[in-house]
Amino acid sequence: MAGRGVKGASNRSVSPGIKRNPSAMPSFPTYLTTEQEDELRKIANAIVAPGKGILAADESTGTIGKRFAQIGVENTEENRRKYRELLFTCDTVASENIGGVILYHETFFQKDSKGVPFPKLIQNKGIIPGIKVDKGVVPLAGTNGESTTQGLDGLSERCAEYKKGGAQFAKWRCVLKIGSHTPTYQSMMENANVLARYATICQQNGLVPIVEPEVLPDGEHDLFEAQKVTEQVLAFQYKALADHHVFLEGTLLKPNMVTAGQSCSKKFKHEENAKATVLALSRTVPPAVAGVTFLSGGMSEEDATLNLNAINQYPGRKPWALTFSFGRALQASVLAAWQGKDANIAAAQAELCKRAKANGLAALGQYKGGMAGTAADKSLFVADHKY
Repeated sequence: MAGRGVKGASNRSVSPGIKRNPSAMPSFPTYLTTEQEDELRKIANAIVAPGKGILAADESTGTIGKRFAQIGVENTEENRRKYRELLFTCDTVASENIGGVILYHETFFQKDSKGVPFPKLIQNKGIIPGIKVDKGVVPLAGTNGESTTQGLDGLSERCAEYKKGGAQFAKWRCVLKIGSHTPTYQSMMENANVLARYATICQQNGLVPIVEPEVLPDGEHDLFEAQKVTEQVLAFQYKALADHHVFLEGTLLKPNMVTAGQSCSKKFKHEENAKATVLALSRTVPPAVAGVTFLSGGMSEEDATLNLNAINQYPGRKPWALTFSFGRALQASVLAAWQGKDANIAAAQAELCKRAKANGLAALGQYKGGMAGTAADKSLFVADHKY
């Protein structure tokens, strides 16, 4: 009835000039201090400074063993240590193009031949050390072959330990598959939420989280389908990050580049892949995100570089740094040159510097080719890739 007050009614209808009751205003808790936000923002921006990207050296013991088997090297702890030392003692010129290195747990606590801890060695090169914190992909119950990623239990304590040891950022990988009925709502929601929970835990401990929802390249799908699924996955992801109050300016995204499935009969140009990738990102990723560090997804070294270059040359809106976080596509030529022999260390390090320079140029849209490595055109695809 007109003129009658209603208990509990909204105060939106109060007359102009009447102040609202402060107790009725929405409350927004502060999850990070200004100092914490500033630190995270600074770290994230430094990793993806112009012309810089990430060396992903976080292969598990089993995965590095498969790489070693291809060059006849025994998978022992000492051989793994020697190989990582090769990478981390590369000429300082590599720091011009590598802003961060992701380490595996074992590697994080190893030292070089002079007794210098690897995180410290990396820092001495002007590069930021990071750490893989997930504990692997596992089946997602109630689905037809889909997965989630484990490792949230005890994560805060582990992050605190890694931060104390010199790590400044972290990585967590989730995997989604394109099929006739996948990825499902359940899979996209679960993986987005587990990545969001990981991200909040990392930020509370001073680590910049790399959010990696990887859409695998396995399958016969074409470029259009890959783009639409990538858009769906990223839309779920950023809804979850918002729900969990993640500070976006202190995060990095590590997505797949949008490409057709490995078994697709139609082949697409680098420029077509670039357009599909930029469109997918522009429709889903907030401008506040510090940078996008693409995974190579089994592409050959040269294809990964050429796709990255085309992405940066594409004329669409690109409010984030668009760079690389490559493992296989930075190391294939290095391993081929090394062959497990000390006499080949210098040649292997030269390959790493060359691939880093090529991708640094691609991150600026300035790669013109001519810097192919020993294994530059070799396909690095592994079906249903786990590590």
